[in-house]
Amino acid sequence: MKAMILAAGKGTRVRPITYTIPKPMIPILQKPVMEFLVELLRKHGFDQIMVNVSHLAKEIEDYFRDGQRFGVQIAYSFEGRIQDGELVGEALGSAGGMRRIQDFSPFFDDTFVVLCGDALIDLDLTAALKWHREKGSIATVIMRSVPKEEVSSYGVVVTDQDGRIKAFQEKPPVEEALSTTINTGIYLFEPEVLDYIPSKTEFDIGSQLFPMLVEMSAPFYGLVMDFEWVDIGKVPDYWQAICSVLMGEVPNVEIPGHEVAPGIYTGINVSVNWDKVDIQGPVYIGGMTRIDDGVTIIGPSMIGPNCRICEGATVEHSVIFDYSRLGPDVRLIDKLVFGRYCVDKTGTTIDVRAAALDWLITDNRQDDSGIAPQYPVPDWVLTDQPLGN
Repeated sequence: MKAMILAAGKGTRVRPITYTIPKPMIPILQKPVMEFLVELLRKHGFDQIMVNVSHLAKEIEDYFRDGQRFGVQIAYSFEGRIQDGELVGEALGSAGGMRRIQDFSPFFDDTFVVLCGDALIDLDLTAALKWHREKGSIATVIMRSVPKEEVSSYGVVVTDQDGRIKAFQEKPPVEEALSTTINTGIYLFEPEVLDYIPSKTEFDIGSQLFPMLVEMSAPFYGLVMDFEWVDIGKVPDYWQAICSVLMGEVPNVEIPGHEVAPGIYTGINVSVNWDKVDIQGPVYIGGMTRIDDGVTIIGPSMIGPNCRICEGATVEHSVIFDYSRLGPDVRLIDKLVFGRYCVDKTGTTIDVRAAALDWLITDNRQDDSGIAPQYPVPDWVLTDQPLGN
């Protein structure tokens, strides 16, 4: 069976991570989120997968290649052009990307599934496919119920008693929401739906194709299912996803490495004197990372591979990406460190280099002899106070 993963977006709400990593390649404890989607599709018999790519397309293509090592077949549809010898992404929108593939060659010749490439899901696609076909639906939106206070973060779907979709609300205020069922970005389509998408035009599934189907009174349904769905739409969502995995709250996602003490997992060849540090799980520490004496790490926290946490530093409820070096006595609480950026749980970002604070957080591959002298750490920089306040 055939499927498509939507992977062409720039991921602007997940910056600064997506400056250098395309959204589908964002790692969940060292494994790209899109890899979980490929495994799910394979499990349910969807073994021919098209991926539309644009922003940082090479990162995705170089990792997944033709899909052979994942037990599937993968091909890519690049959306963009070459300008001055450089690839420039020009995404066609989620629906436009589908139509581009079909215009090239009629790949979608039977019921197919479309997934957004930025969520961890544990969904029974086989059951969803059966329901879709029984309804005779041209398009089915997989939905979840959320608490009413959360509806303003999502696209709300309004259905009748038979599940037929009547209307959409894009991130409505709580008091105006007509439903608590939301669009998860998981769709089942019949090939006929592609006839309603214009060729060579930027066109969106949610904001353009779906309202058109409602207006036409097409057989268009929404199915509410109870399944694990961890959306990584924004930096705070990513932070929460890592915490949820470390806490064991996400089915079928295991913490990598080996458990050296209750709730403490490491990759290989981690340098640490366990008698001279205070580490409270759940914590993951990547391979070839050095933890100096006097360091405190309180979970849920993740320290990526090839990092160094210098003496006296504290890392609490934080996510530290690969090759980060935290200077002596740095105190990180509820923060994400990615390269030269430090981000708090609200998504507020500080560029430590632009703020002349790169002596606090730097690249661990930098020679120690080139690191600036240490200075007292300003209280407002890396404590539990929101950045920018």
